[in-house]
Amino acid sequence: MGAAIAKRFQTEGATVIATGANPETLEKAKKEPWASKSTSFSMFTEMKKNIPSAQFGGKIRALRQRLKLTLDCTARAAGISKPFLSQIERGLAMPSIASLKGIADALGVAVQYFVDAPSEQKFVCRGEEVSFFEFADTANSFARLTHKSGGRRLEAILVRFPPYQSGPADMPTSAEEEFLYVTSGEISLTLEGKTFVLKTGDSAHYQSTLPQGWLNNQSTEALAIWVGTPNLL
Repeated sequence: MGAAIAKRFQTEGATVIATGANPETLEKAKKEPWASKSTSFSMFTEMKKNIPSAQFGGKIRALRQRLKLTLDCTARAAGISKPFLSQIERGLAMPSIASLKGIADALGVAVQYFVDAPSEQKFVCRGEEVSFFEFADTANSFARLTHKSGGRRLEAILVRFPPYQSGPADMPTSAEEEFLYVTSGEISLTLEGKTFVLKTGDSAHYQSTLPQGWLNNQSTEALAIWVGTPNLL
């Protein structure tokens, strides 16, 4: 029995992975509350099948350190003990849904931040997948370059300006700030009655509350990337 034996110990507080079945570790785990009776255990059991405890721990520790928060401060804000949070971060304990929600709140993110695995569909927008859409009151066409999942606030739109066409009179935007970058062609941007000619490589950054207008006054199509926060549409 010279090699340490990894044992799983089920408690009401967590699933603890202990090396050598340390009695003190097991006893400490027994005292850690897991979840209220109303917690959906079947849902969390399914999560545990697909997500290793180390994934939770690694993401939690990385985010906490990035935010420059101590274990003690984070644990108190999450409503759990410091030793339990330390075990979670080291992959020795699996948090309950309630505990994970508390940790997420303490770190200012949604639970999905820890649950979701990185995927191309979530983060990447391929050029061949770009699809343009139009509004009835403008000849311009638009293509979304960002995903709306995960509660993201920033949005980027590729805008196509046909020759001698203006932008929509009232863009349906809830954005607070806007950024426009011309990738090809030339666009005349009017802000508060003053017109600025933006050529390829030029950009503009302004508050969305300013009266504005866009115009392609050339014989060739123009393309620009619009970026705003929060979401445009």
